[in-house]
Amino acid sequence: MTDSVVFVASDVPVLNNMFRFQWEKAQDCYVLLYPEGMIQLNGPAGEIMELVDGERDAAQIIAELEAKFSDAGDLSGDVLEFLAEAKKQGWLA
Repeated sequence: MTDSVVFVASDVPVLNNMFRFQWEKAQDCYVLLYPEGMIQLNGPAGEIMELVDGERDAAQIIAELEAKFSDAGDLSGDVLEFLAEAKKQGWLA
């Protein structure tokens, strides 16, 4: 499958410069803004994207989320799956 994207713990996610990530008060959620519109992110997606700064690797993002949500257990699979999907969607460079 040629459109398969894999994200590993050592990868450093970087927001595609076509998007701007921000809290949208009117929508009561985090969003990705782009010239043609806006993508509303659910809670977990917003929490992950909030940590995407081009410096943290996926392992650091996972560790921070697991510390913040200590009762959630191992989040690595879910976070890596989301980052792969975000890359596939073009949200990440």
